[in-house]
Amino acid sequence: MTSENGRPVAVVTGASRGLGSVVANFLAGSGYDIVATARASSPLHEAARPWERLGATVVPVSAAVEDSAGRAAVQSAVHTLGRLDVVVHNASELGPSGRPKLLALSPDQLETVLRVNVVAPVLLTKALLPPLKAAPAALVVNITSDAAVGAYPGWGAYGASKAALDLVTRTLAQELADDHVSVVAVDPGDMRTAMHQAAYLGEDISDRPLPDVTVPFWAWLFGQSPARVNGLRFQAQGERWEANP
Repeated sequence: MTSENGRPVAVVTGASRGLGSVVANFLAGSGYDIVATARASSPLHEAARPWERLGATVVPVSAAVEDSAGRAAVQSAVHTLGRLDVVVHNASELGPSGRPKLLALSPDQLETVLRVNVVAPVLLTKALLPPLKAAPAALVVNITSDAAVGAYPGWGAYGASKAALDLVTRTLAQELADDHVSVVAVDPGDMRTAMHQAAYLGEDISDRPLPDVTVPFWAWLFGQSPARVNGLRFQAQGERWEANP
């Protein structure tokens, strides 16, 4: 299997629902073939059907990207499509539901959040670097959060992991620039997602918008030259977005 007619290829992690599904759907409709990951196979294959109807070749990968076997499976899927232009590190770990205090977390709970939200994007980017470097101009997107800068009670582990991911973004943006691989961070804003509902157990979050609210931002971002946005941090629900001149 190879990407037909030189179509660009994107990897989207955590693609079976929420923001990941919205981003994958947008890219499929924009002419990309998709390598999509999620832990559960059935929801991922269900989510992929509309993307295929948009004309995309979709390679679903049921894997946990924080595990070496999962990253190897993504590598293999990219190889089948023959190229890689975009990686969206969307898969995230909230930690225990209900917003427990930071010091209430067990070592395993804290380490899991950091492993999924920080270590996995770094190691998956490393694993995919050869095809990214082979692209004319590749873009890596790290999904961050306002919790990275807000210091909200109950969001300590998640916020710390996203703050670390912000620094990872700026560092990799400098280290990979000579390889024509650009890296950005995107805060999608509050949204009505399963993860957000897990944080607010039993509470009504219907006032939050659905992840589709971010589509105008994705249309703008993927219309930019990657080098112009390299190293920047964006708020997808912001009133305007700016790139380097």
